Amino acid sequence: MKVFLIAGEASGDRLGAALMAGLKSLENVEFQGVGGPFMEAEGMQSLFPMDELSVMGLAEILPKYPQLRRRLHQSAEAVLEARPDVLITIDSPDFCLRIARLVKAKSDIRTVHYVAPSVWAWRAKRARKMAGVIDHVLALLPFEPPYMEAEGMECDFVGHPVVSEPQANAEEIQEFKDRHDITNPIWMILPGSRRGEIQGLGARFSEVVRRVLEDKPMLSLVIPTTANVAPLVREMVRDWPVKPLILSPEGMDPAAFKAEKRAAFGAADWALAASGTVSLELAAAGTPMVIAYDLKPLSRIIISRMLKVDTLTLVNLVSETRVIPEFIGNRCRSELIAPAMLALMEASGEQRAAMALTMERLGRGGEAPGLRAARAVLTRMKVARG
Repeated sequence: MKVFLIAGEASGDRLGAALMAGLKSLENVEFQGVGGPFMEAEGMQSLFPMDELSVMGLAEILPKYPQLRRRLHQSAEAVLEARPDVLITIDSPDFCLRIARLVKAKSDIRTVHYVAPSVWAWRAKRARKMAGVIDHVLALLPFEPPYMEAEGMECDFVGHPVVSEPQANAEEIQEFKDRHDITNPIWMILPGSRRGEIQGLGARFSEVVRRVLEDKPMLSLVIPTTANVAPLVREMVRDWPVKPLILSPEGMDPAAFKAEKRAAFGAADWALAASGTVSLELAAAGTPMVIAYDLKPLSRIIISRMLKVDTLTLVNLVSETRVIPEFIGNRCRSELIAPAMLALMEASGEQRAAMALTMERLGRGGEAPGLRAARAVLTRMKVARG
């Protein structure tokens, strides 16, 4: 069996690698395509370095557009030449769905897209556009299949990768606290992993910290961050009344940093986090949270008019509750966030129940998402062949 996979960024590389491992456990498979180090470790030689596709933002994309366009056509031609049994594109819809369109225009190769677009939140027409080039969708969230099926695509919920991530045990959590001489309750601050997020949220998060510490001065603050924004984070916390522990991968072995971050998430008693999939990471660790986020004024107006849901926090959506306090857009203000954070520090039982339900609904305790995805791909292929 020949499978052609295309991933465009690190998260897609991890999804692709788990899917490849699942396929290998079920079938004799030959892989081709584009991927990163995880997919290459599973036996695929990437057509070109995946990092060339990991570009975000209009200002970053424009100078690289000619090269991206070349890679787009190179990938589509490679698929057509390989004539695989299935083309599996993974997330990165701007790049991947264009390839699927080019391939479908010249062949009847079966196409699968891994990660359903969030049409339940905004831009519902994306599903209709996908339906012209995608046969089968692998969804990460349990409520997504009906949206895809309504447009004529096959769709299977296969579980979210967060449920397969290892969690720190009690011994690792205590070692983390001992290593950093932490005896007070831990408040984790997660202001984002992009420069624009730190620049936009940093001052507000800093003011929340000051307000909360006025009421609860005996807290230990921990900030896991990424190498690209670590200097901005250090600048952000320079005048904080309590010096936080900043966890950065700079100069660390990747596996060691991952273990350190995992222990920090497990050790944290509460978190203030920028909106995003980090809410699921916190839920997986059982860490109660307050979510806050904002955009530039024009983007805020446009997106607020397009939104179809009353919450952006995945824990709220998956658990069908609204127990995670959320401060988005013009509500992302320290005078609103700080009281919610203090209230959470006094009572977090409702959140813990919702987080446990979320993990259960995302597949914790069941078959690994990569294997479920592989099984769904093979089952649907057999049905399609008759």
